[in-house]
Amino acid sequence: MSYQLATQAVHAGEEKRKPYGALTTPIVQTSTYTFTNTAEILEFMQKKAANDPQRRDEYGRYSNPTQTSAERKIAALEGGERALLFASGMNAITTTLLTLLSHGDHLVMVTGIYHRTYDFANRFLPRWGITTTFVPIDDPDALAAAIRPNTRVIFSETPTNPYLRVMDLARTAEIATGYDIITVIDSTFATPINLQPLKYGSDLVIHSGTKYLGGHNDLLSGVVIGADEILTKIEAARGVLGGVGSPHDAYLLLRGLKTLVLRVERQNETGQRVAQFLERHPAVHRVYYPGLTSHPDYEIARRQMSGFGGVVSFEIDGDEKKTSLFIDRLCLPYIGPTLGGVESVVQQQALLFSIDPQERRQAGLSDNLVRLALGIENAADLIADLDQALAAL
Repeated sequence: MSYQLATQAVHAGEEKRKPYGALTTPIVQTSTYTFTNTAEILEFMQKKAANDPQRRDEYGRYSNPTQTSAERKIAALEGGERALLFASGMNAITTTLLTLLSHGDHLVMVTGIYHRTYDFANRFLPRWGITTTFVPIDDPDALAAAIRPNTRVIFSETPTNPYLRVMDLARTAEIATGYDIITVIDSTFATPINLQPLKYGSDLVIHSGTKYLGGHNDLLSGVVIGADEILTKIEAARGVLGGVGSPHDAYLLLRGLKTLVLRVERQNETGQRVAQFLERHPAVHRVYYPGLTSHPDYEIARRQMSGFGGVVSFEIDGDEKKTSLFIDRLCLPYIGPTLGGVESVVQQQALLFSIDPQERRQAGLSDNLVRLALGIENAADLIADLDQALAAL
């Protein structure tokens, strides 16, 4: 039977009858799994050689029952054959790229992505003889022109951080397919509730499970979703590189996923209301939110996404100090670098990026840019708080 996302978020990936009759999937807190006898070892090794997905667990760096349940649930939500959990979102990204790329290969990556992903491509991959070309997210012709005979991967975020640019995934997949290139999409900001990139022809989807999937700012996790053939290769690399998540984090992720649909629907609604309020406010210079008709990628977002997310970026009509004053006057949001949780979090993006103004400008970050990651608080309360802070400017 086919179930809707809200039902899958609660039930998918977990056995109906769990150990000890527990309602929730237990935390299997062990690093090692023992065997009854030699025959059981031989049976396990035969299944391992055949890559049998039903094989039992052997060692915590390779798999764990709590982790496996979370992986199956996320795969179901994204519509993928398999999912793999990692210790963090960055670990998922780096392990995936190191698996797919070799010495002499070429990577195409969009501009405006998370700065640590940019750092990995720009500073670390060249050490292994891998080159990267950066292209605008809204220019398919530039994307196609950047492809070389040795191009193996196209990597993008959608929406991006912090300007929430949205990539045309179907067009990107069309370009990549013509050259037999693997497309990898970091869909952390969208979540599988608002967007399922695999449906648009993308090969792999990556999430920082730390954000919306976990939803409570109490875990670190990353996940890669896609076809079994590619995931098997990435799984082998994970076993060598060691970036597996802990059973306890997998348990927290399972718990958070059960309310993912409810949380994201609330954040979508609040995000739209807050963005519209800010766009009308005289103390706000510009608002970046894909649910606004003023956003450059509104038409793509409307066609591709079922909701526009809980992050709203905007520029205060003023300088760095005026923007800092606004943030300091806010009562409800916490000041910090994260997003996707039940609490609203705000940051003056440039200050958390670098204390060097030149580095900020090179990264395209203005000193008056604010990123507001909305939680699940009452929308009217959040808007009233924004209003009183803006009134002081």
